[in-house]
Amino acid sequence: MPEQVAQRPPPLLPRPHLPLHAEANDPGPAHLFLNDIPFNAARSDAASAANLWERIRLSFAMQELPSPLVKEWENWYASRPDYLARMLARGERYLFYVVEEVERRGMPSEIALLPMIESAYNPKAYSSAHASGMWQFIPSTGKTYGLRQNWWQDERRDVLAATRAALDYLEKLYEMFGSWELALASYNWGEGAVGRAIQRNEARGLPTDYLSLEMPAETRNYVPKLMAVKNLIARPEDFGVALTPIENRPYFAVVNTDKHIDVKLAAQLAEVPLSEFQALNPSHNRPVIRADVAQPLLVPADRAETFQANLEAHGTKLTSWQSYTIGKGDRLDQIAQRFGIALAQLREVNSIPARLGSLVGMTILVPDNAEGSGGNVAAAGFSTPPVASAIVTSVANHVVKAGETLAGIARRYSTSVAQLATRNGIRNGRILVGQTLSIGETPARSTGSTARRVVAVQRSEPIKVAGNKAKPAAKSQARTTKTPAGRTQVAYASRRN
Repeated sequence: MPEQVAQRPPPLLPRPHLPLHAEANDPGPAHLFLNDIPFNAARSDAASAANLWERIRLSFAMQELPSPLVKEWENWYASRPDYLARMLARGERYLFYVVEEVERRGMPSEIALLPMIESAYNPKAYSSAHASGMWQFIPSTGKTYGLRQNWWQDERRDVLAATRAALDYLEKLYEMFGSWELALASYNWGEGAVGRAIQRNEARGLPTDYLSLEMPAETRNYVPKLMAVKNLIARPEDFGVALTPIENRPYFAVVNTDKHIDVKLAAQLAEVPLSEFQALNPSHNRPVIRADVAQPLLVPADRAETFQANLEAHGTKLTSWQSYTIGKGDRLDQIAQRFGIALAQLREVNSIPARLGSLVGMTILVPDNAEGSGGNVAAAGFSTPPVASAIVTSVANHVVKAGETLAGIARRYSTSVAQLATRNGIRNGRILVGQTLSIGETPARSTGSTARRVVAVQRSEPIKVAGNKAKPAAKSQARTTKTPAGRTQVAYASRRN
């Protein structure tokens, strides 16, 4: 193959130009383009196609990869029709939205298939490397691209936020390497690793395209897997695959709310099964959606007006939960009995494993039970020592000091006891003085009081963090766009014919 020509990788081209293929070692033009007229006609045909699969086919733009691994993965997927069908059916909720965003950025439509490789289009997927969501962000990369990760919510699982972050990241990688194959390898392996592999080949006088680099087996198979799925979508009849048509129109709509609301109630107001609502809103960790900022909720497109009408008719009480900070002498079973909730459910709601040791200082969710709350109910929003409004900028470690408990350390770093225990392999809740705990990429410490208290949600007012002086982290452009409370916005996804 020709030697690499030193040049700055070309920027991602806006529509109507779409890069077909750009190898970093091509001595000629950095991009190959479709002729403007056929391209515009193809894009117009794609947008007007009745079937979303046809729209995707018309916007394929990456060249075939001459690797035997592509054929191996074609056979692998084609021989597992049940797995393929489940993956494609799961992706129907999100695919239209992703295709729209990919096309809007002038990216090849193969990128819209990438979540099939990353997570089988499962927004709740979680890997042993702590990658989460359908785009499989690890905590640090998610933080870099503005994805909030706290006790209440993990935006790595958010359909809108994670898609925005993934496409931002892929755009950056493409601009760095000038090749979609190398950009995809970097998404899987890391841009630093790919950059070093390129440098090694350059030093040896070897080509620096994707197929010429030394890389781990997972990365070596990564692009061939994507190309295999592309080929199955492009020519399903060649592989004996039956693709169920998907209508080329939005599957979901976005409704914004500045009120915290129970997940179950939100599903009821939209008149959809709880499982459907959770599939569209998978980023929320708790049974209540905390709206400290305007919270976009996804509902099926034909349920947006229903949700709005039912919300207006429902009244002001939208949540049945309140926060409670465990004090000295409190036992979890006694708290459960006091607030009328099963102990197992209380543990599940708050991610508290059994035999975790002292929980003093930990703030948990309990039912909004007036009898249980007694005279300690305050007319404020959720008190949130586990949650803060700023995110640390690097991985944190903590050296255990005399008198500290796991719950106290978790509260200090605005994480959960369960997450801290899991991250450090703690099974019995015991920690030792001098022990170094890995905190990870967690929200910054809340400065709220740790005194024992019960705080109820009154009249569904926005949740406030009393005493928290931390400045909010920089928000993405999408998040800072304000929408009047209750206004419905239609977003993108798709429905099956």
